[in-house]
Amino acid sequence: MQATRVDHVGSLLRPAYLKDAFRRFAQGELPEAELRAVQDRAIREVVARQESIGLPVITDGEYRRLNWQVSFSEVEGWDMWRTSWDNFRRHPENRAPTETPLTRGEDAVLSFRTPVTARLSLKRNSLLQEFDFIRRPAAKVTLMGPDRVAQMSDIDGSPYRDPDEFRGDVVRIQRRIVEELLRAGCRYVQLDEPSYTGYVDPATLARMRAAGDDPLANLSRAVDADNAVVAGLEGATFGLHVCRGNRASMWHREGSYDAIAERLFGGLRFERLLLEYDTARAGGFEPLRFVPKGVTVVLGLITTKTGQIEKPEDLFRRIDDAARFIPLEQLALSPQCGFASGIAGNLLSEEEQWRKLELMMDVARQVWR
Repeated sequence: MQATRVDHVGSLLRPAYLKDAFRRFAQGELPEAELRAVQDRAIREVVARQESIGLPVITDGEYRRLNWQVSFSEVEGWDMWRTSWDNFRRHPENRAPTETPLTRGEDAVLSFRTPVTARLSLKRNSLLQEFDFIRRPAAKVTLMGPDRVAQMSDIDGSPYRDPDEFRGDVVRIQRRIVEELLRAGCRYVQLDEPSYTGYVDPATLARMRAAGDDPLANLSRAVDADNAVVAGLEGATFGLHVCRGNRASMWHREGSYDAIAERLFGGLRFERLLLEYDTARAGGFEPLRFVPKGVTVVLGLITTKTGQIEKPEDLFRRIDDAARFIPLEQLALSPQCGFASGIAGNLLSEEEQWRKLELMMDVARQVWR
């Protein structure tokens, strides 16, 4: 899987009938067993569509999830599941009326901190059940990384003395989740860590400093935590995804990788780094010089925020630009993020989504012959 020249981040647009089933379940109009039956049907269809265009990396589209964050949700002491459903009932479009797509989303809107009410323990490995349903050699499973969990958590009044102790339990649980996936035969696990771009975003950095945090120290803790989730585990490819926010075709952070590249790219111990690069907000490719040999950088050059189809010549040119700083054999191509971080999805059609994925396949075949 490490040498695969194309990838996608995980989530795919939900068909209308699946979104309707989630809505009816949230309103108490559909039993859980019927929701699961609808999910089963939709997953079978989306897996078949991925296979039909030859994708070497297959996901279930995250079709059992209300949003990407519930990948770490069925955990005692951290009720992300309930919080997510409450937000879905209030904001089924995954954005507030005051927010506008293709602009920076409001941090205070739909950005919630989940109270930590007890010491964390895993209630159910829902990712294992996701993998069991599709169970293919090409299947990838995605999991929200420990730094994002820490940033979303409120430990005031909890049994945890400090954030490091809390983060340690998050790592312990996530490592167990990953170990169980590997024992079940999963060969590609991806951590999603959009929090890393907070360490280059001026507004986020200002909030960290106002709270008395040291951003560089936090960054080092985050890298160490991600590494600890997969350290010493064998028999699978481990990827890590970084973006600047993707909710409902909005973005939430900006800033190039330059300031953190040496610590981030040089410090992470993952075989694949899936990096957002679809707009000028990500900066240039110069920071890729810090990526170690043997690590594949998956260039997220294809945007999931709009339905405008990229021009092949533009993708060729940008891949060539990146290859000035890292060997071409260490590069791959993907969309910059998922197509549907939340159930409502981004503002493009399903057909536009598939056209983008087919374009990705065509470009990769020409670049890496």
